[in-house]
Amino acid sequence: MENSCCGLSKTTTRDPEEKKKLLNRLKRIEGQVRGLQAMLQRDAYCYDILTQSSAVNAAVNAFNKEILAHHIEGCVARDIREGKDEVIEELVTILQKLMK
Repeated sequence: MENSCCGLSKTTTRDPEEKKKLLNRLKRIEGQVRGLQAMLQRDAYCYDILTQSSAVNAAVNAFNKEILAHHIEGCVARDIREGKDEVIEELVTILQKLMK
């Protein structure tokens, strides 16, 4: 992990296997969203679209939880140990966004 992480100008170096796993998860989510588009195009029943949309939402939430755990365990913990308390406000801000 590099010294900076997670913001616009910051980066996080990830283990190649972890990165591959996260990218595969996003590709599955992308496929689910494309499925939603196809359902809408073919005038699928509202209940079925909502069921698929719920699955997409759950998949995105699971992705966010994994990234958030990595962020807290790595980036946030490191920055707090280094006295960079501004990372706490950053964490609060992202949690507020995720909980909307």
